[in-house]
Amino acid sequence: MNGQNFRKKNEQIWKDLTTTVDQINRSDDDIVTRSEEILMETDVAIRQLKDNLRQYQFSDWSDEIHFFKNTKPQFIAVYIYYSKVLAIEASKPYADPDALRAYYENERANLLYFYNEQREFISYYRRKSTYLDKKYFVRFKFDFKLKLSPELYSYDEEFSTSHDHIVAQILSNDLLDHYLSNKIDSKEVEEGSIAHIKNLEWTAPKVALIELLYALHQTKCFNGGQSDLAEIFRWAENSLHINLGNYHKTLSEIRLRKMDRTKFLSLLQKNLDQYIDDLDI
Repeated sequence: MNGQNFRKKNEQIWKDLTTTVDQINRSDDDIVTRSEEILMETDVAIRQLKDNLRQYQFSDWSDEIHFFKNTKPQFIAVYIYYSKVLAIEASKPYADPDALRAYYENERANLLYFYNEQREFISYYRRKSTYLDKKYFVRFKFDFKLKLSPELYSYDEEFSTSHDHIVAQILSNDLLDHYLSNKIDSKEVEEGSIAHIKNLEWTAPKVALIELLYALHQTKCFNGGQSDLAEIFRWAENSLHINLGNYHKTLSEIRLRKMDRTKFLSLLQKNLDQYIDDLDI
């Protein structure tokens, strides 16, 4: 397997996983049931990723570093995240709102231990540093003077480096922090806050919004390009109180247009150009 095929296969596995996760989260099942189902699907995807790696020989260090710094952690992060969500939600007390909020606050406080324990590496990772990547993200390069994950001894040495799991923990804990914050802040906010701004309603066709969201995703407009497509669509649906349905199918219909596939984006450009021209008069 050459490098291009290896990357394409990994990208397809990731695309299939995020689509499946999105579909599961759109179901009416509770979060515990959904998390269990997502964990099973994620396990299958990770096994596929691992099988791909067995059939591939990295061309150089940078190729290997990219896989263990970027590709693998995003899969493991999904597994860690939903494992933690499952544990939290399956064990939450049947209590009054204040007690339940305290429960979520305590779970969020537990994240601080990880951030404090790994603060040096987290700083290295968030600053997008590279000078230690050969130690962190190349196999068989474990430096025991470095602070290693306590689970490292049980790792598959063919599928692990000293710090790819910590990257996955960073990604998953960031998601979990957001999840817990939403749970804690689910009460009505104070008068004058953004929640009291009149809700906006999307009144153009749904296909227009889907076209726009795909364009924004491809242009990497959210979180420096790190947001998943499914995450962007969930945000839009929640913010605009709209159900966009099977947007993957809608994209297929857009592709079949014989003329002006992106007609809504063309309309946006035309209207903005006209507005600016009018201002110049």
